[in-house]
Amino acid sequence: MIGRIRTAFRLAMVGLHVVCGLGIVTAIYPFVARSTRRRLQQGWSRRLLAILGVRLEVTGRAQPSGLLVANHISWLDIFVIGSIAPASFVCKSEIRSWPLIGLLCARTDTIFLERGSRSAARRVNQTLSRKLGNGEVVAVFPEGTTSEGASLLPFHAALLQSAIDTESWVMPLALRYRDMRGQQAVAVAYCGETSFWQSLCAIASAPRLSASVDILETVATAGKTRKALCAELQTLIGSCLAHSTREPAPEVPLYLRFRTQTS
Repeated sequence: MIGRIRTAFRLAMVGLHVVCGLGIVTAIYPFVARSTRRRLQQGWSRRLLAILGVRLEVTGRAQPSGLLVANHISWLDIFVIGSIAPASFVCKSEIRSWPLIGLLCARTDTIFLERGSRSAARRVNQTLSRKLGNGEVVAVFPEGTTSEGASLLPFHAALLQSAIDTESWVMPLALRYRDMRGQQAVAVAYCGETSFWQSLCAIASAPRLSASVDILETVATAGKTRKALCAELQTLIGSCLAHSTREPAPEVPLYLRFRTQTS
């Protein structure tokens, strides 16, 4: 009974939070600087995690500009990363049609990619190059789709070309989710035939979750081929995920707890 009440409350709060987010991007975003929009994005993402009972743990420090590259487990990844390093995300074009969330993403500089289209990939790379050239942070998931989180899917190199063209730094991120027992949180994985609503309900019904983010050392792109850069990033992220020995975080009274180290 308590679990059902908690789930219903969280879902209701998520709905209100999304509506508030739409109000912010409609009434405030057009009139404020990019830095202010990023701070608003970061605060909104952190509050969403708190509503869903997700505790955030971060090791390392993100750079103020460059290309973020991460493994992909769930739609929640966007807001986990956004709470640390507000960025423009490259997402599959289907997200645009999601109720409310799709509209929110469309109004917060999300770059939608039609999967399987080479011409679409070229256009996205041009957009990424422009943003990187302006000193912005952009984020991609080179697996191209979500996984259960236990291992990496093969990385695709196409969207890394923008970092090479602009000689931008690349920041690899390794994401993990754990349940209240410290085990891999299967409720978070958004893969297979699971719908967005089913995924949201599964996350909201979990008593407590933690999202762990390792921000690895930045990778230089000068003089590298796209294929070589892709292989290097997959090795770095895969090695971090495979050799993690971090113990479950101790009980704390706050939903959000940041453990940061200088890189």
